[in-house]
Amino acid sequence: MKYDKLVRDNIPEIIKRDGKSAKIHIADDVEYDKRLKEKLLEEANEFARSGNPEELADVLEVVYAIAINKNIHKVQLESIVQKKRNEKGSFEKRIVLEEIR
Repeated sequence: MKYDKLVRDNIPEIIKRDGKSAKIHIADDVEYDKRLKEKLLEEANEFARSGNPEELADVLEVVYAIAINKNIHKVQLESIVQKKRNEKGSFEKRIVLEEIR
């Protein structure tokens, strides 16, 4: 079966333990950046379809990987989140903007 997608680090070992073999390669910097973006969309779409908390956790895992790849420390990322929350709010009030006149 063909996949052609970024997978978690232990997946090749899990496949091997299941008595199968996997053809893999290690992405260079450019490909890794591209694949992480694809993975983010994949996981976000899976969560949107299923609502499964496991898929939401996968979204976070990919976000953390992107941050590491971009040399953004988790604390720095959380600081940016807090700054935006302080300036613009969060999404707790469920406000839907319909139009600006």
